[in-house]
Amino acid sequence: MFEDLKGKRVLVTGASSGLGAHFVRLLAGQGAHVAAAARRHDRLVALAHDCAALPGKVVPVVLDVASVEAIGAGLEEARAALGGLDVLVNNAGIAEPARALDLDEAQWDAHLDVNLKGCFFAAQGAARIMSQGGGGAIVNIASILGERVAASVAPYAVAKAGLIQMTKALALEWARHKVRVNALAPGYVITDLNRDFFATDAGKALIARIPMRRAADLTDLDGPFLLLCADASRFMSGAVVAVDGGHLVSGL
Repeated sequence: MFEDLKGKRVLVTGASSGLGAHFVRLLAGQGAHVAAAARRHDRLVALAHDCAALPGKVVPVVLDVASVEAIGAGLEEARAALGGLDVLVNNAGIAEPARALDLDEAQWDAHLDVNLKGCFFAAQGAARIMSQGGGGAIVNIASILGERVAASVAPYAVAKAGLIQMTKALALEWARHKVRVNALAPGYVITDLNRDFFATDAGKALIARIPMRRAADLTDLDGPFLLLCADASRFMSGAVVAVDGGHLVSGL
């Protein structure tokens, strides 16, 4: 789809399952060399094995985005394994629904540490590497919940809103270093973790509010995601690309 991704050196966080694993396979299929980073080493090894026949190589990297020290170590391991770094995909995230009145400090901190703080320090470390190598691209995986809210996801929505604003702030600062920073904001996406829920009446009711009357398949993200990773978006920075079936523009 994007020939210039061949040979690109990419780090994807949260790569052991869901969107992250899909992005790894997608990038390797385009010929990119990918450091698949997450906490669960066994899943990363299995993912690398699954991708063995693809044009690009996949290297497992153990990385916990809740630890700034682990982020730094993971970035260095990825740089050494790939010979540099051209693209960072800040995908790692958690979402544990809870009513705001019932939230405790640990739940709040976990969401902000993983979904926002970890993304900042991963982006900072990646930008330092990229600025020494002629530039690169950072793609933050945000959410339409960073633009509009839903019930029982307050810390997640706050973190994703912060991630969107962080995307714009870093795009402004790092343009001089030839580091582009953009965000992809998916709507409801069907994954193995939520497939059963969206088959229930409650799940169908949520989907009915989407103007296109369906949730996204993982492959619906492919084109916009690859665009933000590729040189084809070389004059884009600070953009937030929603892939949501028109959900953000639906009536209140």
